[in-house]
Amino acid sequence: MRALSLDLSAIAEPILALPNHPDLVAPLSEVAGRAVDEVFIGSCMATAEHLRQAARILSRTDARLGIRRLWICAPTRMDHDLLVREGMMAIFGKMGARVEMPGCSLCMGNQARVEDGAVVLSTSTRNFDNRMGKDARVYLGSAMLAAVTARLGRLPTVAEYRNMISLSP
Repeated sequence: MRALSLDLSAIAEPILALPNHPDLVAPLSEVAGRAVDEVFIGSCMATAEHLRQAARILSRTDARLGIRRLWICAPTRMDHDLLVREGMMAIFGKMGARVEMPGCSLCMGNQARVEDGAVVLSTSTRNFDNRMGKDARVYLGSAMLAAVTARLGRLPTVAEYRNMISLSP
């Protein structure tokens, strides 16, 4: 087996997987401004810390959602309960998020589905055709990028992204 070395300091901005294939990627600057209908933060690959990061971005008093629907799904019941005790789930509730049962949820499309034809930013691991919803166009990105996108209703510019993550409490 060969080792793969990557210089992560060379990555100057978020990278997203493009609809609808996890191997097709682009830097945020190439897709900034594209409208997004729904955001999904969660699945088994998310962590409690990812959800905390998103909650901090959404907790600002001036925070408003620019999307039709925000989905939240903790990876495990233990993480969900921890986030409830910490007050993070209350932040999502104030934002009108739909909180799903911990586990796969939209990632597998087995508990719920996005609207037909929706453009989605998801923190899950796969974005194959029709997996999250019929004719959905799904970008994959980080929880912080998802939270910023949920506020704006579109993929942010790199400057907007950096500003909004630096302003989070």
